[in-house]
Amino acid sequence: MDQAPSINYIPILLIFVMAAGLATVIIFLSRFVGRHRPTKEKLEPYECGVEPVGNARERQSVKFYLVAMVFLLFDIEIIFLVPWAVIFKGALNDPNYQPLRWVLYGEMMVFMVVLLAGLFYVWRKGILDWSK
Repeated sequence: MDQAPSINYIPILLIFVMAAGLATVIIFLSRFVGRHRPTKEKLEPYECGVEPVGNARERQSVKFYLVAMVFLLFDIEIIFLVPWAVIFKGALNDPNYQPLRWVLYGEMMVFMVVLLAGLFYVWRKGILDWSK
């Protein structure tokens, strides 16, 4: 009789259990063995080395969020660009994939044109201009 397919997942389950157990042990050991000497400086909020001033509930400029979303958009572009470059390099070196080279190149150029159109749209809307 053949083994059940779920038996193949037991090593993965063991790795998760061991990782969770190790993390729990490390947290408890650091809590009970480590020194705990709170001071006024240690209990203050930390903001990148700058003294915290003002109210934490201040309103942020909408420009900040727009630029952050544009950054994420172009950051995701890189996530698609790197694997494409690896596959394209492999297609260039393999003579069996001669027609595939032009398909790969064409689809990436369409992708880049769409991203370039998005950049021009963002530029025309003035999202990248902080002086407004």
